[in-house]
Amino acid sequence: MNEKEVNKNENELKTCPRCKKTYTGYPAISRKDNKTEICSECGTAEALEDFNNYLKGQEKDKKGN
Repeated sequence: MNEKEVNKNENELKTCPRCKKTYTGYPAISRKDNKTEICSECGTAEALEDFNNYLKGQEKDKKGN
């Protein structure tokens, strides 16, 4: 991919399938299927949800032992 193609992709208006908002720039990859391109905001939200679920699992393990 050459520099013009990279700049074109950066400035291209895309719609996030998760939140339906439009965005530009590089997409995040959804953690749900590891292939769907989503906006950065939704990518951050998915990461925080996964981390929160991880912490909940750690809490359950401590209570179970």
